[in-house]
Amino acid sequence: MTAEQTPQAQSQNPNEDLAGRAALVTGSSRGLGRHYALHLARLGADVVIHDVDARAAAEFGEAESGEAVAEEVRALGRRSVFVPADLTDPAAAERLVARSVEELGRLDIVVNNAGGDIGATGPRPDPNDALDIDPEDIRAVVERNVLTTMYTCKFAGRHMRERRTGKIVNVGSVAGHVPARNGIIYAAAKAANSHYTRCLAEELRPFDVNVNCIAPAPTYTGRFLATRNVADQSDRSRLQQVAQPDDMASIVVFLVSAASDHLTGETIVCW
Repeated sequence: MTAEQTPQAQSQNPNEDLAGRAALVTGSSRGLGRHYALHLARLGADVVIHDVDARAAAEFGEAESGEAVAEEVRALGRRSVFVPADLTDPAAAERLVARSVEELGRLDIVVNNAGGDIGATGPRPDPNDALDIDPEDIRAVVERNVLTTMYTCKFAGRHMRERRTGKIVNVGSVAGHVPARNGIIYAAAKAANSHYTRCLAEELRPFDVNVNCIAPAPTYTGRFLATRNVADQSDRSRLQQVAQPDDMASIVVFLVSAASDHLTGETIVCW
């Protein structure tokens, strides 16, 4: 399966029935975010599609635009709208949550997927270590991976606290759970997301809001294929190979479904 293909329908497990749920997936016009959004829609959820701007979807050839991904969701019979927002700006994060509630009536699910090892001016910081990295790249990586999550959780969490229900899934990375020699700031930022998840879960526990985190393994997406050379892996076991988007999306489905109703504050690390 390539990064451009549409996810297949999930199993009809009653625990995974998301009919009538209202979801926001940040960074969902491309990459794993798009797959998360389409999986939720296939299981019955209405989904707000988000990215920093409408053109982001086309950067690695995964979709024509953010609106085109929203149309993919609507083609499944679900409500959807594309909302652009730079989530490093807290006011923009507040507007995104407010617009999502306005469009869908409420938010039952938020997947904080926006982020990436992206420099201030280029695709990735270069150099990408701890000592020689440009300070502006440090700021860019931390803003994109930690502050975007915190800002969106702040406003979506208040909405869920008031309603006394909801599922939040923050997206970390396996890089945040192993020593790194490259992408050190990114790894540290993703590790921060795991601990933030644990703490936010305690704050929202009295209000029946679940907060968990997925730390994806390296996964085939448009960006992954465009920025790495991957050797043939046919001689490796399934658990040694680069993951497919469906592998990560099925874990997100678990975390937003009834199957995880008594799970909160946890990070699922996909080694």
